Order: sequence, then C-alpha cells, then structure tokens
Amino acid sequence: MYKIIRSILFWFDAEKVHHFSMTALKLLCSGGFIKNMIRRLYWSDGLRVGGDGLGATQVFGLSFKNPVGLGAGFDKNAKYLRELETLGFGFVEIGTVTPLPQDGNPKPRLFRLPKDKALINRMGFNNDGAQKIAERLKAWKETTTGRTSDCHLSSVNCQLIIGGNIGKNKSTPNEDAWKDYETCFDALHPYVDYFVVNVSSPNTPGLRELQEKESLRKILTNLQTSNRKNSNQKPIVLKISPDLTREQIDDVIDLALEINLDGFVAANTTISRESLNTQHSSLNTIGAGGLSGIPLRVRSTEIVKYIYDKTGGRIPIIASGGIFTGADAKEKIDAGAVLVQVWTAFIYEGPGIIKNIISALKNQPQRR
Repeated sequence: MYKIIRSILFWFDAEKVHHFSMTALKLLCSGGFIKNMIRRLYWSDGLRVGGDGLGATQVFGLSFKNPVGLGAGFDKNAKYLRELETLGFGFVEIGTVTPLPQDGNPKPRLFRLPKDKALINRMGFNNDGAQKIAERLKAWKETTTGRTSDCHLSSVNCQLIIGGNIGKNKSTPNEDAWKDYETCFDALHPYVDYFVVNVSSPNTPGLRELQEKESLRKILTNLQTSNRKNSNQKPIVLKISPDLTREQIDDVIDLALEINLDGFVAANTTISRESLNTQHSSLNTIGAGGLSGIPLRVRSTEIVKYIYDKTGGRIPIIASGGIFTGADAKEKIDAGAVLVQVWTAFIYEGPGIIKNIISALKNQPQRR
C-alpha cells in the first residue's frame, strides 16, 4: 500500500510533501481511536541491543524503548513528537536548532534520487529558533505522563527519548560559534534527554571547519562546563561528517577520549557523488547539498567500526546512514553501534520501517 502512496507523493515537491504528510498524520492522531489503531499497527516490543530477550536499550544512562530512532532534520521544530511516538520510534532527534530563527537556504532544497534510494538536501538549518522550540518541548513534556528518568530498563513502555541537535546561525562567525551552541544548550536543557552537537552539515558555509580539533575543543568543553552547572546533567554527543579523512577522525577520537565525550553520531550527509545511478545531468541540475540514503551505508558502517575499534567500545555510537532494513541495522550494531537512526529510509520505506527493523533484529542473534 505504501509503495502506491509513495509513487503518487513522488510526483510533487519533496519539501511540500513532507509538510503535507506530517500534517495529515497529525490530523489522524488527533482522534484517540485512530491514534490507537496506528499505534497497534506500527508498534513493536522493545529489543535490548547486545543482550538476550526483550527489554529497553540502555545508553547514556537513558532507557530507550527500542534502538530505532529518527534522525535530525525530519522534525526540526518539535512539532510532531506525538505522531512520531505513535509510529513506534524509540527516540527522535529534533533540530538542528539555532539560537535565532532562520529561513534556511532558498527553495527548492530537498531532492529525491529514486534510482539510488537517496536524498540530497541543502536545507540550511531552517528552524523556529531555540526559544520557540524550547516552549514547544516544554508543552510536550507537560502533556506526557511520567518522566524519562523514571523509565527503567525492565520496561519496554518507556517514554519517547528526545535528542536536541544544536548548531549555529549562518550569520554567526566561526570564532563566536561556541556562544551559539551554548545558547541552544541552555534553552533546551530542561526539555531534551541528550544533545547532539552538529558541526558537520555541508549546508551552512564554513560550518565543517568547526570539526578541527581546537575549534571542537572550545565548543565541547564549554558545553561540558555549562552542563556541570545543572543538577540533571545531559549527555553530549558529537555528529561527525562521513567526509573526514582518517587523520581527522583520529583527531576527533583523541579529543573525545581526552574530554570524556558521551558519544558519537556517525554520520552526517556526504558531499560525495561517487557511484550513483542517477544521471550526472540530473545531479548537476540539483546542485550542492548533502547526500543521504543507501549510497552512504558502507561509509557509515566503516566509520562506526573504526571508532568502535579505536576506542575499544568506550564511547557509545549512534549509527546513521543507509539503514533501510533489519540487516542494515544489524550491520551497524555488529560494527559497534548501540542505537540506529533512519531518515531517508523513512521516506522510501514508509512508517512500517521501525517495526520491520525491530522484528528483523529479534530474529537474528546479536554478536555482541
């Protein structure tokens, strides 16, 4: 059924379809009866990664009802948390959030590559700004029952975990970027369960320069200082680019071990266009942007495995990139990931992807 719906939706502009689809889902979930039907259709029991039997997955001191999450960029403004929870996601990463609202890059800025099961985006951190998103998250927390901190490992019905992906405004010079990250961190701190520092998007000019070791050190250590001022400290995770060289990855790992970083997300979108089935003329027409989807699967897995081996598994890794099936998810987990995120696959495979991945993982022995 979803393939038929997808074939129709793919006739229209990708960004407009995204807003239309989520608005429709929001409308369906506004009624308790239909919402419960959707929940029964798409929810699956939890899965403890790396263990035996069912149960919540414990990472960063948090209990995730299952290890399949939605990557940042899909629900930038925290508008659809209830609906995404209904579909069965174990966690949702909102953002990227910047201190001030910004429109992002000119449209069109989101493109499908069906022959490659991929997307190219150059959104440019379009979002409502830290203050408004914090207010929305506060309202979400107030309407949900219980607290994430009350969710125990033995429960598979724990509350949806929310990650806050934070960045800098386009107009902020790199030397002042640390201030933007701190502003977002302070605004969202009471309402998210963990933070992801995004310095790896290719769609904000100069942002990737912040991945250099000393720039990263300033941003991350400042956030850790701010974190220690709170009685309820939140995990801080770094999202890295798949386009880093081996030496650059080594620098990031060395810094992470030195400052006791809580984790990694591997990896963001790539600027590479190698080995695509889409015609070069179409790619030239689309232009710049970050590529996601199946073409990123191998590189993402390589980075996950490299970080895991290099750190001896001491730093938890959230895998992102090319995860479309249970086998793809298991590949990432076997490489060293503890959680996985989908984004592009959600567009191509539909809302049943979460349940399908979890069901497939249950039927396969966990290597670690």
